[in-house]
Amino acid sequence: MSYKQTKILDVDKINNEDKKREYISDAAMWISEGEVVAFPTETVYGLGANALDEKAIAKIFEAKGRPSDNPLIVHIANRDQLSELVTEITPAAEKLMEAFWPGPLTIIFKKKGPIASNVTAGLDTVAIRMPSHPLALKLIEAANVPVAAPSANLSGKPSPTTAAHVYHDLQGRIAGVVDGGSTGVGLESTVLDCSVDPPMLYRPGGVTIEELKEVVGEVAVDPSLKNIEDAPRSPGMKYTHYAPKGSLSLVNDVSCIQALLDEAREQGKKVGVLTTEERAAEYEADTVIACGAREDLSTVAAKLYDALRQFDQENVDVIYSETFPNEGVGAAIMNRLEKAAGGRVI
Repeated sequence: MSYKQTKILDVDKINNEDKKREYISDAAMWISEGEVVAFPTETVYGLGANALDEKAIAKIFEAKGRPSDNPLIVHIANRDQLSELVTEITPAAEKLMEAFWPGPLTIIFKKKGPIASNVTAGLDTVAIRMPSHPLALKLIEAANVPVAAPSANLSGKPSPTTAAHVYHDLQGRIAGVVDGGSTGVGLESTVLDCSVDPPMLYRPGGVTIEELKEVVGEVAVDPSLKNIEDAPRSPGMKYTHYAPKGSLSLVNDVSCIQALLDEAREQGKKVGVLTTEERAAEYEADTVIACGAREDLSTVAAKLYDALRQFDQENVDVIYSETFPNEGVGAAIMNRLEKAAGGRVI
């Protein structure tokens, strides 16, 4: 599927409310007609299509180059849509929705109803969330269908946090992009399976495991998070994701990074380092990117994917990244970095 031009609906830069409504109506019409449209959420930009239309969902996989055994998250705008898609809402799921919806938490339920089979990759469960971004909610409501939406990037590449990122990856591959400015959280949603007891974490994200435990008590962590041989039970569990073009390695001992950079430069490589504001001045490299502040890891999460894309823009061959505490939002940051590095840790 190709398009002469992917249309940009620049909602972010216009003040005319009638025009904003017109843009949202246009995007909703495209979705209802079986097209694929990128739109902002509070996490990253999503690539949306009618979750009830198998042919429309196939366009998502084609546009992204995404493996067909990788299930998609369904986005809804209200609880009425949820009751049409799931067989049961467990007490744990009820508590979690009350605490975190709308927001960056995806909950896995036992599925029912008319969800397209390629949304769930043949599983008997479906991953659903209610985003908090006002444009996302308005678009889903206007489309009047549940919207399946993985991140709006080429498969395996860093997820998009701006409309420009989407356009760079998917120009000519999708009908349009709703430009709502930069996203907030910057990392994909947390994915929690509430079809099992205790609930099981499949992907760390914008809602931390510590926050989940405060609401429901025990939370299990699925071991297949790091076992790529298992069939993925949710998005982000299989394959290398979020990867820049250059070779990325994570370095636990920051005192080693400069020596690694120097060695790679001696080999004729263009080198880069992913660090934070606190340590950026310590490094000599072709590209030094301070990805937020270590004292506030939410700023690192918000800037991570943009930083990885900057290395591509600078044509960096070898990248070394500092690591972060594997707790709170740091767990989500490390999950994405480990996948981006293909497990390379020094």
